[in-house]
This record gives sequence, structure tokens and C-alpha cells, in this order.
Amino acid sequence: MARITASVYTSHVPAIGAALDLGKTTEPYWQPVFAGYDFSKRWFDQQRPDVVFLVYNDHATAFSLDFIPTFAIGTAARFEPADEGWGPRPVPPVIGHPELAAHIAHSVIQDDFDLTIVNRMDVDHGLTVPLSLMCGQPEAWPCAVIPFAVNVVQYPVPSGRRCFMLGQAIRRAVESFGPELNVQIWGTGGMSHQLQGPRAGLINREWDNRFLDRLIAEPDALSRLPHDDYVREAGSEGIELVMWLIARGAMADIHGGAAPKVAHRFYHVPASNTAVGHLILENS
Repeated sequence: MARITASVYTSHVPAIGAALDLGKTTEPYWQPVFAGYDFSKRWFDQQRPDVVFLVYNDHATAFSLDFIPTFAIGTAARFEPADEGWGPRPVPPVIGHPELAAHIAHSVIQDDFDLTIVNRMDVDHGLTVPLSLMCGQPEAWPCAVIPFAVNVVQYPVPSGRRCFMLGQAIRRAVESFGPELNVQIWGTGGMSHQLQGPRAGLINREWDNRFLDRLIAEPDALSRLPHDDYVREAGSEGIELVMWLIARGAMADIHGGAAPKVAHRFYHVPASNTAVGHLILENS
């Protein structure tokens, strides 16, 4: 059967993609950010999955205020990089896994979670920046990717608890898929940042690192954190961190297994006006 072997958590700051694409990774400002992913790229090469289930949020490219699904799963065979206003990033198209995506959609919907099924969409920096951080700049991405978009842009947004429970349903779905596949689940976005208003530029190192501690050690309790806490402590865009709880909910210890191994942890500020957090957990 298919199985989830690891989860990856990372920020998806658009400026990181620009720094990669413009060859700025060794500049003094950016070098510490990319150094935090050197281990991760080696780890990914060694633990290369067949499929990455990648949780991210769309930034008004595939969706707009005319149509805002809470949870949307990409079931296409191919997803092109989105034009976010200055042309698409110079990265490869994303190759999907329609069979597994359709199976997950069916299983999760039957498990009482309503998903929007998307057969055609472009993917923006929320998805392509994490791939670049983990995989570098290949001519083709080294595995299939299932995009899973979560609305954290326009309220109402899903609760951390709902996201955590959805991760559990996704794990059940993956494990009921017949073919043998190595699947990783990635949660992206965050960490603390606010892009507008009097608190624009807010970064909260202490809160971010406590979030990482709790994500590792007490995810069930963390999932009960109300939205107000995210916004007050981590800024308006800090709510993106609920997406990390989807990935954490899919790990084995939530389903009676052993605690995950922390393969890598990294935190850095600033990258543009955002705190960068990164974590790799392996199922024992």
C-alpha cells in the first residue's frame, strides 16, 4: 500500500523564489536563508518520494474573490507555473498524480470532509518556492506532486483543529491506496508576518519557535489554538500556519505510532518581511 514516510514544513516567501531565479542565493542577505536548506536538499535526494502531497495557499492566481474554496485538491496530470503579474517563474511544470489524487478526494469526502476538485489550475509561489528550496533548480521536478490549496486569505478560514483532523483523514486515504508508493506530505506558509496596516513588518521569534516546539511535541493541543491567537501573535498572515497542522495530522504518532524523528529544524529572520521556519519530521 501507499504510505506517508515524512512531513516537511516550510515558509514559501515569494522573494525567496525571486532570489533563486535571479541568482542572488550567495549574496550576504540571502546566504543564511539558503544555507538552512542545504541539509534538506541532501535529505530529499536520499529519501526521495514517489509523490509529494503539497499543502499551500493560492495567492489570487488560480482562485479569486469570485470563487474561494476552503480546501481544493488538484487532480490534473500537469500544472503550469502561474503568472503572478511579472511572468511565470522559470521553473518546470508540476507533474501530478491523478490516480492518487482522485483516490484521496473520494476517500476524504466519504470521511466527511468537503473538497473542491480542480482538474485544471496554475500553481503559484506558494507551491513552487517550497519545491525549489527542497529540490534546487532541476530541469524537471524529481517526483509527482498533488497540489492541495487551503483558503487562508479570505475569512472565514478553516480552524487549526479542522486542518489537523483533515490531515488524519488524508493519511487514512493514502494508506488505503493499493499501489506501493512513498508519499511525503508538506505543509507550507508562515511563519509570523504581516503585510499591511499599522503592524506591517511584525515578526515574533519567540512565538514562532514555541509553535515549532508544540508542533513537534503536542500537536493535538496546538491544533486547538484559536484564530485570534495566530493573528495577535504572528500577524494577519501568520494564520497560514494552520496549513502545517494538516501535514502534522498525517504523521504516524497521531494514529498510534511512535513519535516522529526530527531530522532537521531551521529558523531565520528576516527573509523579505517574513520569518522563515523549516522542519522535517520522519515517521519512525
